[in-house]
Amino acid sequence: MTEAGKVVRIGGASGALNDSAIAVPGLLKVEGLNYLAFDYLGEGAMGIFRRMKQADPRSGFLPDFVDIHIGPYLTELKARGIRVTANAGGMNPEGLAEMIRQRGREQGLTLRVATVTGDDVEHLVPQLRAEGLRDMYSGAPLPEGEIGMHAYIGAFGIARALDAGADVVITGRVVDSALILGPLIHEFGWGPDDLDLLAAGTVAGHLLECGAQATGGTFTDWQDVPDWANIGFPVGECHADGSVVMTKTDGTGGLVSVGTIAEQLLYEVGDPRAYIVPDVVCDFTGIMLEQVGPDRVLVRGAKGYPAPETLKLCGTYEDGWRSVALIPVSGIDAVAKARRTAEALLERVSAMLEERGWGPWRQSHVEVIGTETAWGPRAQALEPREVLLKIVVDHANPAACILFGREQTTAIMNMAVGTSIAPIIAAPRAFPLTGMFFGLIDRRRVTQAVALDGVALDYADPVVPGFDPAALPPIEGEAAVMDGELVEVPLIRLAWARSGDKGRLFNVAVIARDPAFLPWIRASLTVAAVTDWYRHLFDAPAHARVERFEVPGVHAINFLAHDAQGGGINLSPRFDAAAKSMAQHLLEMPVRVPASLI
Repeated sequence: MTEAGKVVRIGGASGALNDSAIAVPGLLKVEGLNYLAFDYLGEGAMGIFRRMKQADPRSGFLPDFVDIHIGPYLTELKARGIRVTANAGGMNPEGLAEMIRQRGREQGLTLRVATVTGDDVEHLVPQLRAEGLRDMYSGAPLPEGEIGMHAYIGAFGIARALDAGADVVITGRVVDSALILGPLIHEFGWGPDDLDLLAAGTVAGHLLECGAQATGGTFTDWQDVPDWANIGFPVGECHADGSVVMTKTDGTGGLVSVGTIAEQLLYEVGDPRAYIVPDVVCDFTGIMLEQVGPDRVLVRGAKGYPAPETLKLCGTYEDGWRSVALIPVSGIDAVAKARRTAEALLERVSAMLEERGWGPWRQSHVEVIGTETAWGPRAQALEPREVLLKIVVDHANPAACILFGREQTTAIMNMAVGTSIAPIIAAPRAFPLTGMFFGLIDRRRVTQAVALDGVALDYADPVVPGFDPAALPPIEGEAAVMDGELVEVPLIRLAWARSGDKGRLFNVAVIARDPAFLPWIRASLTVAAVTDWYRHLFDAPAHARVERFEVPGVHAINFLAHDAQGGGINLSPRFDAAAKSMAQHLLEMPVRVPASLI
């Protein structure tokens, strides 16, 4: 088959280390499947893997990848020539690679397993600290003490391993989309100068690496998505020209539509003109989506710029201890009883800390779940008869958190009538917190290595950087034109939306259901209006900052809210630490549109 007619089918088999066991058996029903790609490394996962490796040097990864995701299917994968890419190696890619080889031997298989490493740059931390490296978001210096440090590396190392004949490629901290771009580089022979193609492959990777989020998971119009129980995971039918048809396994649940794909396209994106990965800088603004059949969406139109001179760094470090109380309270005056319970428990244990000389809480946080606490000034006046009291306390001393964890269980006996107890009592009364640091490092200081079955392969990163932010064109949105009587409707009538966290910030992408709606959405969703809508959620409300970006190809606007995540997903004490509900908040915002338009 010529390159022009060649189709490479890649299944997105995991969006996180805890993704569903139904993914692989469902994807194996796809005829002509070539690859399975597994994204295991959300930012917080590296902290988990680092603790595991400190406890046992042979660890540093989750055996689940073998036991649940690929181990039961190795014979079929090998027989059909389906190859696997995964960043499940965490802190010990070679350890996981050997586990896969051993599982293969137990099944009578000879599996060629490669590793891509070099992302671990913890050895550079003393130099980086001496050089004054600052967090790219907060400007804070590197914290003192031990810190794990990993650079996000790219796709060409994965391609090299596949060129050498690897059945499975295990990596550490590669950028998520590289797990798909690497196979496409290998299959189509794309080079480091094929910038538009590398950008297109990155788009395919971005759509596939979050699993069923592209096939109806977390979709705005959730009622339209059938059969969550058997949801199909995404398949990308990738072509040499960079275009991809996004689909899923026939006969599975879920939905692949312009809406589901547009939402995933802009998930966790900042400036859509410059989605930066190690191999290329991608411009998403001209991407076009077309429904070309049931559960089939054609994606094309990405543009690429040269790669950046720097690579992103992610540092993880121990940042104290936390205890969380979840206390059910029911009956008359449930909300008032819950609030008094929180006050009493914090007062009691704070006094005990003072008696012991342990110092005050670093942070305490109270939410009465069921009373719309996250909605701030827009919360409805509710008086539910059953609520869940959540109390979070942080302290440098684990003993303080253990003490609180014990005392909170006494509320069932000491405090409000109607108080019960939640299964959280069986969980640890104190658990460690992982702090996150994000920075930039000159890519020349990161040396990647590729090995096949433990034997090093010749490899040097071929990427030639040269990104110039000044090359990004300004994009202005079309203004609304007054046309007759205006009526006010909630945004959800006019748009889909999705949100997600990226450390201390979150994004919300708003995609017009009809291009004609976009100018009116833009007119109501000004930066000032959106900032005010979210103001109560910012870490410093008086200094709230929101950016707005246009995405004309998919008729969308992307908002970026800075310093609004309570410390990020690992540290935030809030009900929604992952910022998944921020789009839900915005979808209630009123938009003025011509009555004739709707």
